[in-house]
Amino acid sequence: MFQNIDNAQFKKIMKEANTVVFDVRTPAEVAEAHIVGTHVFADINNAEEFEKAVLKLDKSKNYLVYCRSGARSARACKILEDKGFKGKIYNLAMGITGWDGDKK
Repeated sequence: MFQNIDNAQFKKIMKEANTVVFDVRTPAEVAEAHIVGTHVFADINNAEEFEKAVLKLDKSKNYLVYCRSGARSARACKILEDKGFKGKIYNLAMGITGWDGDKK
């Protein structure tokens, strides 16, 4: 089961090998800013795009997932679990709005 985490945990896990940072917000939201170090961008509100992106992901890796406030990323975490991802899955509980780290 995925785990909700805070900024400090997110920053620590970001540095670990075998970890992918996954932004599930809309393209407009991403254009405003994203967390430095994000590897994958796929809008969870666009089901077709999101499905295509998920199919390309390595199910053995660990995933740090975020959105604006934590709700959509929690939904994305559940989808990854349902699709049989074997690595650890983490949700940034407060989303990018609560992020105190570097943004681009």
